[in-house]
Amino acid sequence: MVFNASDPSGAGGLSGDITAVASVGGHALPVVTGAYARDTAEIVDHFPFDDDAVSEQARTILEDISVQVFKVGFVGTPENLSAIAEIASDYADVPLVAYMPDLSWWTEPQIDAYLDAFKELLLPQTTVLAGNHSTLRRWLLPDWSADKSPSARDIARAAQQFGTPYTLVTGIPLPDQFIDNVLTSAQTVLASQKFERFEATFSGAGDTLTAALAALLASGTALPEAATEALGYLDRSLDAGFRPGMGHVIPDRMFWAQPDADADDDATDPAADDLSPKDNATDLIFHQPAHDTKH
Repeated sequence: MVFNASDPSGAGGLSGDITAVASVGGHALPVVTGAYARDTAEIVDHFPFDDDAVSEQARTILEDISVQVFKVGFVGTPENLSAIAEIASDYADVPLVAYMPDLSWWTEPQIDAYLDAFKELLLPQTTVLAGNHSTLRRWLLPDWSADKSPSARDIARAAQQFGTPYTLVTGIPLPDQFIDNVLTSAQTVLASQKFERFEATFSGAGDTLTAALAALLASGTALPEAATEALGYLDRSLDAGFRPGMGHVIPDRMFWAQPDADADDDATDPAADDLSPKDNATDLIFHQPAHDTKH
């Protein structure tokens, strides 16, 4: 079950969650918590749902379907966080993956109220907290004064103080244009993946990663292996990313479904001559290459 806002750009939000969950073999139960007004470059505004509407959506489907994992993205208000935390408490045996995005587009009072509520209400219910190193550092270690940047374990220790046992820290800078991504508890590192930095600005990477992680956990994959696979899936999604508008690049969460660039054109296939005109038309429709503007 995914709690997130509707994103009309398709970069992240519920649309990103649903596609990523389906891509790795899960079935998403999307609970709409609000809607963004945004394009591929920036978030202009957000319109939250009432917490009763969020709770009613979730509890209705929970009475029908056995949920394996909760995934929480941006839900808009402290009231919605409270409603989700109450649901998670009622289903305490279900793991919860929480993603903290960059909220710098919002006003400072809204950010502070949201982060405070997240700490007090949702972190105690969270199994895995995920976020970019800089975002989690500013939120969980605002008074960090050491010359050396906090490690992933330092951030995990801060999260554990609020009851979160595992933290997935992404985007940790490394030399030579590499970044590290670390799944850790306060005591030990469980998994890490290093990737070369892409020369592009992406929207939707965090939702893609956490949705894939949640779906893999729902399938019964152990947490370290699920994190490793989800990070690999994200890397390939970013590598195949495309720019549909004038803004940022969007992960291609269905990269594996793209036609093989080396495949022969169907028009040269001798077998095509044996098809009826109707069959030929259908074959051409479903085997055309991706539109020129996609990548």
